[in-house]
Amino acid sequence: MILVTGATGGLGHETIDCLLTTAPATEIAALVRDVSKATDLAERGVDVRQADYFDYPALVQAFQDIEKVLLVSAVAFTDRLSQHRNVIDAAKEAGVKHLFYTSIQRSSDFVLTEVTESDLATEAYLKASGLVYTILRNGYYFEGLGYLIGSEVPEKEIRFPAGEGKIAFIKRTELAAATATLLTSEGHENQEYTLVGSEAYSFHDIARELSALAGLPITYRSSELAPYIAQTVAAGFPEPVANFFAQWGAAAKHGMLAGTDDTVEQLLGRKPMSLREYLKTTYFPGA
Repeated sequence: MILVTGATGGLGHETIDCLLTTAPATEIAALVRDVSKATDLAERGVDVRQADYFDYPALVQAFQDIEKVLLVSAVAFTDRLSQHRNVIDAAKEAGVKHLFYTSIQRSSDFVLTEVTESDLATEAYLKASGLVYTILRNGYYFEGLGYLIGSEVPEKEIRFPAGEGKIAFIKRTELAAATATLLTSEGHENQEYTLVGSEAYSFHDIARELSALAGLPITYRSSELAPYIAQTVAAGFPEPVANFFAQWGAAAKHGMLAGTDDTVEQLLGRKPMSLREYLKTTYFPGA
């Protein structure tokens, strides 16, 4: 059986959706904190199991009879490493054979404070655990653009602290489909994959595509971190969240998210969604 953690979250749920297209529901389990939020999975025949990353005994129980676990990483602003270690240790105790971990794309010269250090520590812990592992370094979701530039088409200007940096965006549903393929195919033992788009885009590219789609001139101006954080707080976001958004801008500026890779393209058997296609379907539905 394959168990997916974080199964009521976006990536976890979409990965199960993809697994259900090729594998019987009797071979899929979902780990959730709140069973009441997973009724749709249970109705489709998925084995829904309850445990929290902090509840070690419940994790060991939930991992019984499981061959492969997809550990969807814990959210930022929490003790990610302790949670991940609990999952890895519980998987080992329960006899899980293979653990897949969703890390984040990174470069060698920039540290994203809330995630990079715990990713590095988790990967090291997993490699030392004795479990067969596969590390998935996931790129920045297209869906996350709404947090960075707003969910509506900007009137005139995009301001974000990314400089000239580029991001190899990937649609979350395509990332989920690629992950499901890895989970159900052979040959990924002790491997590391970067799951990102086939092309990287700057915020100038985003402004240019929005301009073409809207028929209005929209420009991009790189902001300094402090003014951007102040502007984001003024828009109603808590300061830690505004800082986190700014960190993604700094990550892009320093090239952390620019690396492209053809792994997703190979797993999907086609090119991943382009920037223009994503912007058109998201910001101009029905156009």
